[in-house]
Amino acid sequence: MITVSEMQAGGPAGPQMAAAGAQSRSEDEEPAGKKDLKRTTTQAFGGGIPKRRSSSRSIKRKKFDDELVESSLVKSSTRVKGPPVIEPIRCSGSEPSSNEKKKVTKSSTTLTPPLTMVVTPPPIAKRVKKSKQPLQITKDLGRWKPTDDLLLINAVLQTTDLTSVHLGVKFSCRFTFREIKERWYALLYDPVISKLAWQAMRQLHPETIAAIQSKALFSQAEEALMAKIGSTSQPKLEVFQELLSKYPSVFHPSRAPKSLLVHWQLLKQYYLLEDQSVQPLPKGDQVLNFSDAEQMVDEAKLKDSRDEVLEHELMISDRHQKREIRQLEQELPRWQVLVDSITGMNVPDFDNQTLAALRGRMVRYLMRSREITLGRATKDKQIDVDLSLEGPAWKISRKQGIIKLKNNGDFFIANEGRRPIYIDGRPVLSGNKWKLNNNSVVEIAGLRFVFLINLELISLIKAEAAKMTQQ
Repeated sequence: MITVSEMQAGGPAGPQMAAAGAQSRSEDEEPAGKKDLKRTTTQAFGGGIPKRRSSSRSIKRKKFDDELVESSLVKSSTRVKGPPVIEPIRCSGSEPSSNEKKKVTKSSTTLTPPLTMVVTPPPIAKRVKKSKQPLQITKDLGRWKPTDDLLLINAVLQTTDLTSVHLGVKFSCRFTFREIKERWYALLYDPVISKLAWQAMRQLHPETIAAIQSKALFSQAEEALMAKIGSTSQPKLEVFQELLSKYPSVFHPSRAPKSLLVHWQLLKQYYLLEDQSVQPLPKGDQVLNFSDAEQMVDEAKLKDSRDEVLEHELMISDRHQKREIRQLEQELPRWQVLVDSITGMNVPDFDNQTLAALRGRMVRYLMRSREITLGRATKDKQIDVDLSLEGPAWKISRKQGIIKLKNNGDFFIANEGRRPIYIDGRPVLSGNKWKLNNNSVVEIAGLRFVFLINLELISLIKAEAAKMTQQ
């Protein structure tokens, strides 16, 4: 029992003890409130995103689509710096009393949290796939060389026709028509490829650029001007020099009189001049010779019997031969000088001993005697001009014809074979003769030649013959 005196004596101490007890109670209640706040925050965050048990090591196996989405969400939430934004919203009024705090601690076990929290979720990082377009753009850059691009551009500017470019231009690699078309459109419309090609072409040597421009195809306007020169005339370099000076806007800047003369001879050889016309074949029954009949028999046998093993071996050998042909084509410029010096293809002028020349596509035959024989050489019989060096000569007779120079300076050709010889499109049958002029086109069994005369030497021979007749 506490007496009144004791209460009076302890009067001033009573409020202090009560205050101390209240402080101790509030201190015990505050950590409990903090714990409730932590629980509610963990419930709020944990309820939105489920936790996954996984190790910190990276798994190298491929993930499925749902795993990719969940893992990206978890990684994005962990990468956001700083705590999430929590905005506590308190009810209006004064600060809560101790009794209200007790009610809060008791009701912390319920689902309603004491504070309403607004959580802003972090932005979800989207996985952007890298485009593979640059790899596709730079894939074929190594196959097209800058020389090929320059050849393509010059040819298209000259002809404005991709088909003629595909047929007439010889690139460093065998491109199809579709590849040439795609490359041309890429140079026009693709900024990456056009920029790289332009930089590569600017690094070419000036001599290489001049050599490429000299190989430019002839346009239709250029061929139309050259076709006006008659086939019976014998034009010199001065005529083509006048053409170049008269029509500088039509001809390519790299054209020279000699190149125009060579192209005019080709036009005459294929009967493309204005005053030329293709002559019809002679009518009559052609006698079938032994070689033609033998070829027909062999083809019939091959059609009847088909051996798959043989075809496979032939296909393999064909691949090896094509590979060797490509290697030889790459080595051809090294040996071109030697071949030209032996065959005399690039001899600009005749020497003092050459009367005339029979120039083909591959070989050039020099006539250094007044009479030479044409035909196909065999082991038993040798002739002056072996036409088998130019191409397939199995249809040519062993002694096809004779070219003879008379005292008055005229050349005549006599046909002594079975097949006709065509001189400027006119057939010369067996046993007949025909006069040969300068730049005459001689065709024997599909092989075409141009007959060139040494005019200076022939004029000297004519002068000597005139002196002999006067004496």
